[in-house]
Amino acid sequence: MTKSYLYLLILVFAFSKSSAQLIENFSDGDFTNNPTWSGNTTDFLVNSSLQLQSNNTVVGSSYYLSTTSTLATVAQWEMYINLGFNTSSVNYVDVYLTASNGDLMNGGTTGYFVRLGGTNDEICLYRNDGGGTVKLIDGVDDVLNSSNNTIKLKVVRNALDQWNLMRDMSGTGTSYVSEGTVLDGTYNTSSFFGFVVKQSTGSFFQKHFIDDIQIQAYSPDVTPPSIVSATALSPTSVDVVYSESVDQATAEVASNYFADNGIGNPLSAQRDVSNTALVHLVFANNFPNGATNNLTVNNVNDLSGNTLLNGTSTFSFYFPQTYDVVIDEIFADPSPIIGLPNAEFIEVKNRTNKNLNLLGWVLKSSSSTSAPFPSYILPPGGYLILTGTSDVASFSPFGPTIGITSFPALLNDGTTLSLTSKEGITIHSVSYNVSWFKNAVKSNGGWTLEMIDTQSPCTGADNWKASEDAKGGTPGVVNSVNGSNPDQTPPALVRAAAFDNTTLVLTFSEAIDSAKGANIANYSISNGIVPISAYTIAPAFNKVVVTLSTPLQLQTLYTIVASNIADCSGNTIQSATPVRFGLPSPADTFDVVINEILFNPKPTSVDYIEIYNRSSKIFDLKDLYIANRDAISGNVNTISQLTTESLLLFPGEFYVISENNSLVKSAYVAKNPDNFVDVSMPSFPDDKGDVVILNASGKVIDELKYDAKWHFSLIDNDEGISLERIDYSKPTQNASNWYSAASTAGFGTPSYQNSQFRMDVSVKAEITIVPKIFSPDQDGTDDFATIQYQLTEPGFVANITIFDASGRPVRYLAKNATLALSGSFRWDGLNDKLGKIPVGNYIVYTEIFNLNGKKKAFKNSVTVARRF
Repeated sequence: MTKSYLYLLILVFAFSKSSAQLIENFSDGDFTNNPTWSGNTTDFLVNSSLQLQSNNTVVGSSYYLSTTSTLATVAQWEMYINLGFNTSSVNYVDVYLTASNGDLMNGGTTGYFVRLGGTNDEICLYRNDGGGTVKLIDGVDDVLNSSNNTIKLKVVRNALDQWNLMRDMSGTGTSYVSEGTVLDGTYNTSSFFGFVVKQSTGSFFQKHFIDDIQIQAYSPDVTPPSIVSATALSPTSVDVVYSESVDQATAEVASNYFADNGIGNPLSAQRDVSNTALVHLVFANNFPNGATNNLTVNNVNDLSGNTLLNGTSTFSFYFPQTYDVVIDEIFADPSPIIGLPNAEFIEVKNRTNKNLNLLGWVLKSSSSTSAPFPSYILPPGGYLILTGTSDVASFSPFGPTIGITSFPALLNDGTTLSLTSKEGITIHSVSYNVSWFKNAVKSNGGWTLEMIDTQSPCTGADNWKASEDAKGGTPGVVNSVNGSNPDQTPPALVRAAAFDNTTLVLTFSEAIDSAKGANIANYSISNGIVPISAYTIAPAFNKVVVTLSTPLQLQTLYTIVASNIADCSGNTIQSATPVRFGLPSPADTFDVVINEILFNPKPTSVDYIEIYNRSSKIFDLKDLYIANRDAISGNVNTISQLTTESLLLFPGEFYVISENNSLVKSAYVAKNPDNFVDVSMPSFPDDKGDVVILNASGKVIDELKYDAKWHFSLIDNDEGISLERIDYSKPTQNASNWYSAASTAGFGTPSYQNSQFRMDVSVKAEITIVPKIFSPDQDGTDDFATIQYQLTEPGFVANITIFDASGRPVRYLAKNATLALSGSFRWDGLNDKLGKIPVGNYIVYTEIFNLNGKKKAFKNSVTVARRF
């Protein structure tokens, strides 16, 4: 054989091989040439997307298109098909892979075809014997039961005449699923390839699209699959992606996978339903956080039976821990505008050296939860502005910003905000309030709250203050107040409250280590009570619920000591003071009394009401309410609950109610700073008004109709001076039982015993004056004299006159005053013109009489003195 003859044979063979192939993507905009299609050509067109599209608009019609194709054995057919309708028994497409006749609708045509549709909305392989059809592969029912079906179709016939019918409903050809295999070698030649369309109604007109046809010789796969990637999606799950589709049976054998670092075999392995090159692994134990793990895979086959041995890949998973990201700036009140947009935001900071994806995180407030965050990589040390979706454009100039759907409202006066990861871990929580600004002007709006030291993220108010930036805040960059503010103070157990007779809720001064909070060995309780379980409450982690071994008893005082409890900075309680608790009782009339009232505060302060528990019972402030009365109707009005959380009021204890306890504490000495509650206060006018205390059932337990005239008469301006109750046991609505707070006490004694407090002194004498020497100089010590009386029968009336040493009357203290069996009058050391009188000795002349003619007179001496 000559070289030229051999060369000619090679050319002929090569030509015959290439001519057997068919590649058609209609990129030339024409189907009449290169290659040439024939049949019902007017019923098809090439659309603007360069796809073959049906163009028949006749109801109940069938039409076809075919082209020359001789490849019939050891072949592979692949194409894109879109059917924009739900298929049926009279609406389907037959794809002829091989055909003996160019007229695909000719009754004598033989070959193989794939039917897309039919009664069961399936994809099936048929053989046409020229007088009848045989279903060779029965596909999955309802796979085309959709109004829009996008399919990548693939059929393989190997040298053994085994047919494999595959489809990819994504239309990409990357995730083929086999409909089944069958052996059939009836027809080994072909002359044509093409499509037959069967349509019934006008709603299916022009909704058949075909593209990317490839018919080529089939080359058997002899290469085993390889691992493209192994990606940890959670602390216990890994997705393995292979280089090709893998056999479901071998891919789902859990023992074929092994991970080191003590992880072992997965609990389960599952091939993805749509992507057959993807396998989902689920392991029993959490992966070591942040560690690199090696995955080894054996005995997994591809669809051709090639086996993967010793396939390896690595994966790691880092799930953020508490305090990895912190909320370090809060803009709750944008108005008035200082320099920032008129919209709320918070800023978060990544405290780690890792890239953290915030995908699936949520922001929670006390009342709402945002939608999950979109995917966002927060770099090490990076800042991110979080705001509502409509405000992204406003904040983007300041730094990286993402919009959060259902961004929670940031209450001006405070709320609890918390960041929670998609794993459900509370990353950071902040329970801010307006007092954190530490600036009366900036707290009114337009300024942000900024964290001082992000390395001390759980210290609360001590680590926050108003921004010092001229714009009003520093979104997207380091805070203006940034500095070192290390937390060196251990947490303290602030209070304990009984939720029921076997459950305590403990409140700490700051967030604590949740594990230590849940350790019952860290608690010691009086009266032989033993804790049997405990858990720390998210998201603030400053509360612990403790279950008790023995039920608590009413009107019994208990104590609890917490030790070995640490905060997030590692500071640990070493020695602790016992904290009281007990079962609360319902409050009744005069159990809790109004003890002090500031109704005319200075401009830099606020009103406050002090209450006192004069009983032997324990009360819960969440069961008490404060109100006023409507000036016209007299009805109880503007009722506010003192607190929504359990807060116990013990016998002999004071509590102060105000709108801003920090302003009260800054204006007055607060000897019990924890005994304050912030409440949305009713209005208390500066001249006179009503204060009402109610219990949980709405019963009035104490009420005061106060009057500014009750202040000491020589006070020119009562602004900032409280009225104090003199005696807890005397009636509340008694002007003589109230007096101006002493100047020596700072004109107010919120949270501790009043400067004018005086117990009712029982005496056997008929008329007694206490004290014998008094100094009406408003210094808080003996500022007035109390004229006490006690009678043996009712119905008496009294006249009381004060005489000087010369016998001249200086004050008519009482005229025809009706008397109870016992009571008192008060002399403030002033004359009838409310002027000061000289120091010296005075006589109190008291005359009592009744309608029966009984009368008696008393003379008692008293001395008026002053300090010089």
